[in-house]
Amino acid sequence: MIIKETQPFNALTFTTQATLPELSKYGPVGQKLCSEAERLGIQPGGLLQWNYYEIDGKPETVFTLEIALPVHEKEAEVQGFESKQIPAIKCLSLVHEGPWENLPQSYGKAMGYLSANDLTMTGECREIYATIDLEETANNITEIQIGIN
Repeated sequence: MIIKETQPFNALTFTTQATLPELSKYGPVGQKLCSEAERLGIQPGGLLQWNYYEIDGKPETVFTLEIALPVHEKEAEVQGFESKQIPAIKCLSLVHEGPWENLPQSYGKAMGYLSANDLTMTGECREIYATIDLEETANNITEIQIGIN
């Protein structure tokens, strides 16, 4: 685990209100963002990520979910999505290797680190998908970023 500051970036985004049990239904959105970028002739500028705002880990809590595909272009006329800049955050960063069903264990370790080091969360978390393998989920690699003050 490391503490770092991310850089702002431009992205095509999809934003909705969701709860943790509803997340699986948004899986296809990433491919749709990639298809929209391809339709517009826009080159991706980074890895697909899911950003969570005001999330607390409780299944019934409604939070804002933003799925973002980093791109090189500052603005684009997108259909069904938004083109915007994602701001930088100071965060605790850790890498989760394996199935996404096991992400809660990695978040648990991060919460322990935050508590032990007297760090305060901002209510923003990001998951950056370095490797997505839907067939062999043990191969998945996800960077977790938990916003801190």
